[in-house]
Amino acid sequence: MEQRDFPWLRGRPVIVGGGVVLACSYEAKARGIRTAMGGRTARQLCPEAIVVRPRMSAYSQASKQVFEVFRDTTPLVEGISIDEAFLDVGGLHRISGTPTEIATRLRSEVLRRVGLPITVGVARTKFLAKVASRVAKPDGLLVVPPDRELAFLHPLPVQMLWGVGEVTAGKLHQHGIRKVEQVARLGEAALVSILGKGAGRHLHALANNSDPRMVEVGKRRGSIGSQRALGRGPHSPAEVSATLAGLVDRVTKRMRASGRPGRTIVLRLRFADFSRVTRSRTLPRATVQTQTILEVARELLHEAQPLITERGLTLVGIAVSNLGRTDHLQLELPFDEPDHASLDAAMDAVRDRFGSASISRAVLVGKDPGISVPMLPD
Repeated sequence: MEQRDFPWLRGRPVIVGGGVVLACSYEAKARGIRTAMGGRTARQLCPEAIVVRPRMSAYSQASKQVFEVFRDTTPLVEGISIDEAFLDVGGLHRISGTPTEIATRLRSEVLRRVGLPITVGVARTKFLAKVASRVAKPDGLLVVPPDRELAFLHPLPVQMLWGVGEVTAGKLHQHGIRKVEQVARLGEAALVSILGKGAGRHLHALANNSDPRMVEVGKRRGSIGSQRALGRGPHSPAEVSATLAGLVDRVTKRMRASGRPGRTIVLRLRFADFSRVTRSRTLPRATVQTQTILEVARELLHEAQPLITERGLTLVGIAVSNLGRTDHLQLELPFDEPDHASLDAAMDAVRDRFGSASISRAVLVGKDPGISVPMLPD
């Protein structure tokens, strides 16, 4: 986007975001810069990088334009994020040509109408199409023929398997497993003993390219969350608690707007040594109330305080899952009950009616609210 709109940035290492890298150009990635990296670290790796402020409204508009091209190509579009989607073109052979021809035309059309290069992976399964798109970056097209699926997949590193992050990759590496082919040969029982039942079965299936999932149109996300990078500390407990309150406000507003109460609150923390932990708790009833979710989130944060003190905190995130659906949510203004829960419900109602900036918590006054990243509807 930045290199599209500002030609003088083309061919140069560009970082979007200051304190934390929100996105970066391929020239910056070649220097070791990655999304979510601290800004100071990124500038040390590439002192000549150009840092620009994020333009969220521009990114959101470009995403809408790209998805319009997707839907003009096929009605079967499953959005994954604002810049990623699965398209099912299996039934378009007679009217649109082969998948390769459709993909080639799609890339040209997005470039013509939106001015952005896109990478496309074509394969028989969603998982393999995702892998192909990763291998084809930047600005490429990779087609995996049905009779070459395992020949393509098996030589790749285990990190290419969906769901394998640093922790899971580390466990596999400890057992000498570095290639997808080794995962496939190891067997499901052995993988379960290393990674646990769910992860073991999942990776065994993917390593053998077993992915029966279809493209789902209108699929809704399984959780609603938000996170904030804090940078390297120290950060006082009061500062972290205030940040958490702002994140919960943002999450519960989205829950109410989409009519999706939730039961399970998940706290995510990242430490200065790059390790991560999650803590969760499930409520007896689903809720959209800020105060209820914030109280649980603060309890989870308090339980993790020894780890925070020991390792130093660099990121805090909150998510609510086990989402239900309520077609109509109405919050009354209970001014005749001057307790904390009533006040918080009143704040929820005011913000929902008049906007997020209409009222704020005292602990957040004068503080940077952070960046609201554009995303698909909840």
